Amino acid sequence: MVSAKAVRFNYRLRVSPAQERALLVEWDGVRFVWNRCVEASKKAQVASSPEHKVTCGPAALDKMLTAWRKELDWLRAGSSVPQQQVIRDFGRARAKTLQDVKDRLPVRQRRGMPGFKSRHRSAPSLNYSRRGFSLHEDPATGRLRLHLAGGIVVRPVWSRPLPSPASSVRVYRDAVGGWFCSFVVVAAQEPLPAVDRAIGIDWGVAVIATTTDDDHDLAHPQRRRSAQAKLAHYQRMMARRKPKKGKPVSTGYKVAKRQVAKLHRQVARQRSDDARKWAKGVVVDFDQIAAEDFRPRFLARSTMAKKAADAAIGATKAALVHMADKHGRDLRLVDPAYTTMDCSICGARAKHRLDLSERTYACEACGMVLPRDKNAAAVMVVRAGFVPLVLRAQDQGRSLRSWLPEPGIPRLQPWGGFKGASPSLRAGGRRGRPRRRSRSEAYGASCVGAGCVGAGCDAVLLAAGCAAAGYLGAGASPFASSHAR
Repeated sequence: MVSAKAVRFNYRLRVSPAQERALLVEWDGVRFVWNRCVEASKKAQVASSPEHKVTCGPAALDKMLTAWRKELDWLRAGSSVPQQQVIRDFGRARAKTLQDVKDRLPVRQRRGMPGFKSRHRSAPSLNYSRRGFSLHEDPATGRLRLHLAGGIVVRPVWSRPLPSPASSVRVYRDAVGGWFCSFVVVAAQEPLPAVDRAIGIDWGVAVIATTTDDDHDLAHPQRRRSAQAKLAHYQRMMARRKPKKGKPVSTGYKVAKRQVAKLHRQVARQRSDDARKWAKGVVVDFDQIAAEDFRPRFLARSTMAKKAADAAIGATKAALVHMADKHGRDLRLVDPAYTTMDCSICGARAKHRLDLSERTYACEACGMVLPRDKNAAAVMVVRAGFVPLVLRAQDQGRSLRSWLPEPGIPRLQPWGGFKGASPSLRAGGRRGRPRRRSRSEAYGASCVGAGCVGAGCDAVLLAAGCAAAGYLGAGASPFASSHAR
């Protein structure tokens, strides 16, 4: 069954100088109503007490709006639809703040109370409900035009058709000065044909997305670095032309500030384009997606803050979630805990945490050696409940050795250590002193029971992985029995 949900469709607006002046006049009225709501909220907060609670909800503010419109002619000349909608926006913002206080969230995690909107610092934003706008065809061009309450008519750039009638529209201006409209519509899913393939995704900084399929790895595009020279140039222009406190800004400062905003918008669009194209390729080629439920906020406090911000991991993850939901793919977000310490083949967990400098994972139980991020991506697939790596490799007619690095990468030795590995990768209680282990401990009890004595053959890895994952019994594995000596 194809499901549908409410989404936003954004379009650029072609606005003439007269239309822009009309929109800014409407914004002045909306901003005035917002500031009056903030003032009323502050008075209600001061007047409230445990015995007498004073409320300031949307119902009370609507009555105040009626009085304000009777009192002020210029406010009454504007449309009441965006003024009533801004009261709804204010009510939601205030309710979220009070809920955070009630839930006793830490102060740094709470949303602040709505504040006053300045004429020079706040961006215009007008929200119209269904009764406040309409779409009519232009007789001259045959294209639809957006008619807003108050007699304002603007021309959207229809880059794609609306899937259904819009329930509301928000008209806003960005930092560069361009006008846009955002329609809320109900869009149905666009299912893609089943391909019966699974993929695991591990997020990172040097490589934004490391997957179990090398063709879908997303390298860091370094978008900010390409625009860094121009950005520094215009920021120095802003610094030279910054006015003194209390003085009006110059035209040169506004020009430099606009150029900085244009560069930021260009880089943001490039990142969004990269993320959407990569996400679309993943959902087309795979119908089972296991992605790390990564929250990159902590990276802003690390030495990798600038590069992590340029990677836009959160935006890439959001694009993947949106594409999977749009095309009906099975996307599962996996808890990232211990994904770098678990073995994707046998499920064994390392006894120590791997440093960021250690880019190779070597399992002490089954002998598997993989790049660290590739192993973590394969762990995502197993934890999500999809077909594990070992079975998928056999179905594709590949050897598990194709996943291993080139010669020179540390490999498991019969005594339990790793030849060529750093001391922290070696098995043992103390750093640099490997302990001896039995053959069953080194190669897995399942293959020893089958009589296999090969040092790290595919049968060893497959039997250990299937037994740990619970897909096949250790003794019932056909691959293990075929290697029995």
